[in-house]
Amino acid sequence: MQKEKYTTILKEKSVQRRGMIIEKANRLNTVKEYYFSTKLKEIRTLIRLGKPIINLGIGSPDIAPPIKVIEAISEAVLNEKNHSYQSYQGLPEFRIAIAKFYKTHYNVNLNSETEILPLMGSKEGIMHISMAFLNEGDQVLIPNPGYMTYTSVTKLLKAKPIHYHLKQENNWYPDFETLEKLDLCKVKIMWLNYPNMPTGSVATKTVFQRLIAFAKKHQILLVNDNPYSFVLNQKPLSILSIEGAKEVSIELNSLSKTFNMAGWRVGMLLGNETYIKTVLQVKSNMDSGMFYGIQKGAIAALGITNGWFDKMNAIYKTRREIVWRILDKLNCTYDKNAVGLFVWAKIPKGIKSEQLTDKLLYEKDVFITPGTIFGTNGEGYIRVSLCASEEKFKEVLEKI
Repeated sequence: MQKEKYTTILKEKSVQRRGMIIEKANRLNTVKEYYFSTKLKEIRTLIRLGKPIINLGIGSPDIAPPIKVIEAISEAVLNEKNHSYQSYQGLPEFRIAIAKFYKTHYNVNLNSETEILPLMGSKEGIMHISMAFLNEGDQVLIPNPGYMTYTSVTKLLKAKPIHYHLKQENNWYPDFETLEKLDLCKVKIMWLNYPNMPTGSVATKTVFQRLIAFAKKHQILLVNDNPYSFVLNQKPLSILSIEGAKEVSIELNSLSKTFNMAGWRVGMLLGNETYIKTVLQVKSNMDSGMFYGIQKGAIAALGITNGWFDKMNAIYKTRREIVWRILDKLNCTYDKNAVGLFVWAKIPKGIKSEQLTDKLLYEKDVFITPGTIFGTNGEGYIRVSLCASEEKFKEVLEKI
């Protein structure tokens, strides 16, 4: 395999790390640089060396937002009065738009004054929520496989991650019998992510009901991270639509995947007033409000009809069908009922996830994400992003 050859070149090309006059904070000893931050540096170097890498690893939509969104921000930017600091809680009309969106698409009633907090992306919200509720030594239930930021933020705050297992044979749902056997007295937060990333599993109302009952019993705050509701999914579901959810649950959502606005950094936190006010105590000390123009663009996005989702899903469906053909060539298996912006696939026995993805990167010039970055239960799986053109997917099919 050519990996060794290019690894040597990458080392030679790297810039020698300069010394610092002070030591880094101890908290950084518990975490590594974000996987995609380091991997994309490697890919950029390979491209500079002449390798025509096709990136199928990142969930960054490659299609522009709706034209109404572009028009809204363009108009706002040209108004000289719109460049001042904004409210920490966002424009009232932005919060109203979020409330209407949740009522229309999730059948959830939200008070726009007290139960909605706009965020600069939901990733920001993960840090704010953790800082708002966790003390040193507290414990946090984190899905395995799951989004790696849940773990790294928990460690940065000197809380303890407790990874709960999601398994394919259980449709990637929590195993409640196993959870009940744990010592949960120090657990304060349980992270959920449905529709699930990386697996594409969709939670049912029954699963959410069981989670809410579990949280009430053990006095745990549920946080559902919900940015994939509308991607190849015909039945969007919010945990907040379940009776009793607001007592023990809050939800993160985002415009990044739904409206192709990943680089805009627009997200939101939703839940009862007490939780929202607590998170605002953190957020108001960490930023000075979201740019007016971005909020106007977000308002325009949230008012768009279902035709937008149909258009996007038609594109993603075509791409996914080609991805399935690629995975067939690799002798992988996958769930055709899974939803979201990725395809999660089980690789053949006898090979490790990173062995396969390294082989594809260094021999076929294709970057696919190894399942292991999402936790130990990701071994034996790979994740393919749908964020590339149909032509690129066809090119990968030819390479394979």
